[in-house]
Amino acid sequence: MTFLDAKRLFSKDVLDTRFTKSSWAQSTAGGLAKPAQIDPAKPLPVLGSHKGSRSRSTHGKGRDDIHPSKWATSEYVVYYIVVGIAVPLMFKAAYDVSTPSHSSYSKYEHLLSPGWIPGRKVDNSDQQYSGFRDNIPYMFLLLVFHPILRRVYEYISPVEHKVALAPQRSSLSPLDTSADARLSRRVRFDAGFACLYLLALHGTSAFKVVAILFINFSLAKRLPKSYLPLATWVFNVGILFANELGRGYPYAEIARRLSPWGLASATSLSGKSGQNWGTYLDNYGGLLPRWEILFNITVLRLISFNLDYCWSLDRRCGSPLEKQLDPSDLSERDRVDLPAKTEDYSFRNYFAYVLYSPLYLTGPIVTFNEYISQQRYTPRSITRDRTILYGIRFLISLLTMEVMLHFLYVVAISKSQPAWEIYTPFQLSMLGYFNLHIIWLKLLLPWRFFRLWALLDGIDPPENMVRCMSDNYSALAFWRGWHRSFNRWIVRYIYIPLGGSGSSPGSWGKAHAIFNMLAVFTFVALWHDIQLKLLIWGWLITLFFLPEILAGYMFPKGRWHNHKDAYRLICGIGAVGNILMMMAANLVGFAVGLDGITDLVRGIVGSYSGFVFLAAACGALFAAAQIMFELREHELRHGIKLKC
Repeated sequence: MTFLDAKRLFSKDVLDTRFTKSSWAQSTAGGLAKPAQIDPAKPLPVLGSHKGSRSRSTHGKGRDDIHPSKWATSEYVVYYIVVGIAVPLMFKAAYDVSTPSHSSYSKYEHLLSPGWIPGRKVDNSDQQYSGFRDNIPYMFLLLVFHPILRRVYEYISPVEHKVALAPQRSSLSPLDTSADARLSRRVRFDAGFACLYLLALHGTSAFKVVAILFINFSLAKRLPKSYLPLATWVFNVGILFANELGRGYPYAEIARRLSPWGLASATSLSGKSGQNWGTYLDNYGGLLPRWEILFNITVLRLISFNLDYCWSLDRRCGSPLEKQLDPSDLSERDRVDLPAKTEDYSFRNYFAYVLYSPLYLTGPIVTFNEYISQQRYTPRSITRDRTILYGIRFLISLLTMEVMLHFLYVVAISKSQPAWEIYTPFQLSMLGYFNLHIIWLKLLLPWRFFRLWALLDGIDPPENMVRCMSDNYSALAFWRGWHRSFNRWIVRYIYIPLGGSGSSPGSWGKAHAIFNMLAVFTFVALWHDIQLKLLIWGWLITLFFLPEILAGYMFPKGRWHNHKDAYRLICGIGAVGNILMMMAANLVGFAVGLDGITDLVRGIVGSYSGFVFLAAACGALFAAAQIMFELREHELRHGIKLKC
């Protein structure tokens, strides 16, 4: 592979063309139409910005704000040396505590499994990731089988034949008629395959999923428009709690509760006492009997359909034709913002969307409007070369995870409840740091796998992980790039309806914006799992936003226009604090919990050597933050505006 090939492979364009092309360039071409006044598809706005300033945030920095490259300056040579020394030492610290010669090895050895790298075991102790890792061969077969099956179906059911048989309506052009036929054909296949997929995954519990889908659809179609948003939220948040408390509603429990009315037998179909017909049904639970664990992602699609349908009743945005747009080449913003046709909000389309097989289990999340738009017209962002390169990126990420699990046993160590005092402050910090990296990779890999499946199938969802976990210095920007499709969903369906960053000037507007963010992260925590530590995580995230927001008011960028280097150094100091707080919050929520992070902090700062290490670590983080700043300037110089 040449340097140019490698550069293209790791370009942002391979991850997602949304990063390198203005999301509204097509809409404004020729002056035909202006962007929507409210953009529910864009990332979370920065607190304190107003809706009227959307144009500035869309365009990013002007050419006057782009600085000359600093890569070759003596200052950055110092940063390279610091980072070049720190990174190998970081890996060595985590590796040293993962060797059989370490005193704690015997306490977590039982959590390790045989590995494929000679001389090393593999840390497959994370239950969430092990379920994905152990089934990779079968999922690759599905990745190949599903697109081939669709091609076979399309071959025996060509669009041209459907167009010829369709009644000719003068209001529709041949292109529209062909697009409607393509939508109908693809949705029929999606709905049919979803039935088989659901039965294979959940067995008899598939009927519980369909029942929830039907109730949600009935709310959308039968309730008055004014009641629909509240009813949708109450029902779907209630489902999150009911699924958790009811443990997926086992048929055995349902049969037991119905037994007084004679609807359940005291014996099962096999005649064994103490069982009932519900137990018999529960025995056919499919590959994933606990369907409720992954149903949270489905709840987001249920809400998306209902609210997209509710907002479509106003028809304020109009159709693509009314806005003089080419429906076959809509921007992502228009695919999300413009409502589908009235007849598209049918149960068949809804069923196919909610249970769309490539994105059913983990996402990324696509709104109903965008799903229908992409089913009508294949996005031009999908090309064979980009899809192949994206697949290679996935394989590289998978190999990276495998190497880390074979050489860094940080997950097993944290699960073994070790005596933290046996580790040095540096080793303790690296246990936490690499735990977070494995969390990042274990989420990135399923998301990229299922997005790759969708790309092969002709659907282009948003890329969920925009940046490496270590390439983040801003708490606000971090959450724009982490689970990006979920972030955009939150902005569209929660943050903007609550008032967004607020239009009121002064302290009241800022307080309203902070309250909205607290509400957002409370929902995010409950959506992940109904656990106290995740609620604490959500509130910590909101709390840790405050220093960054306050620093933005204390050191407004406009006042430092003639002292840009000094401003950059001040921002670097703030970035160090942000990074430490983000690491602490995510360790609480997804790794060691509140007690674990308390023990980690006590072990790091509980001695003089710990304080010395912390000072050195802050210096290394400062150097890393300066490199992150320059990376973003480099992207701006090449027309890439990620806002994260």
